Amino acid sequence: MLTHLALFRQRALVIAGIAFVIVLVLWNIPQLDFILYPVRLFVTFVHESGHALAAVATGGRVGGLTVFTNGAGVTMTEGGSRLLILPAGYLGAALFGAVLFYAVNTVPFPRTISLVLAVLVAAVTLLFTSFLSTAWLLGLGSALVLLALWRFADRSVNLLVLDLLAMLTGLNAVLDLVGVITHSGAAMGGVLNDAAAFSREFVPIIPGGVWAVLWAIIAVLMLGAAVYFSYIRRRTVV
Repeated sequence: MLTHLALFRQRALVIAGIAFVIVLVLWNIPQLDFILYPVRLFVTFVHESGHALAAVATGGRVGGLTVFTNGAGVTMTEGGSRLLILPAGYLGAALFGAVLFYAVNTVPFPRTISLVLAVLVAAVTLLFTSFLSTAWLLGLGSALVLLALWRFADRSVNLLVLDLLAMLTGLNAVLDLVGVITHSGAAMGGVLNDAAAFSREFVPIIPGGVWAVLWAIIAVLMLGAAVYFSYIRRRTVV
């Protein structure tokens, strides 16, 4: 007879497979881009949160976190370690997706994960964004959706939504880095992208595109590790 945990893992694996199919469908049908738009904004929110948290963690302060309606974003920081702050956007989004996928597929309390995530998103929003800004509305709106999942949705629905969020956030971080690789000198309003800024500030001899490639590899390894430790290694050990 299967244990409760084994049953959960079977269900989680099936739902993760369904989520992956949904992601493939969404990415390959342009008419469904409107569904991905709020996810794209959330990925930007996570990206900018990575910069903000890295600044605070290294002794700096955050002057503001902004998300634009076109999907771009910027975080103003003072002090802290730029060596860690600059890569923390892309790598932070990839890490978020990887950790969330691992948690959702190994911890048999997906509704609790939704609650914890809602609290974290709300905290970042209230700490770093301006009242009624796009980032403020996006952050609190996302937190409310997660709270609704926790309060009203059953375990399977929580699993599916969290899996989708983890996959879309993690994979979008990788795709964003691919875009940076091909436009490594791009800037918005005079602000260089993270890889170009990292190159200019620390190792000018190495182009920003090279750093973007390295970050993309690290991001892919994070996502691969999440899948490996969630299912492959656990199955081998069992």
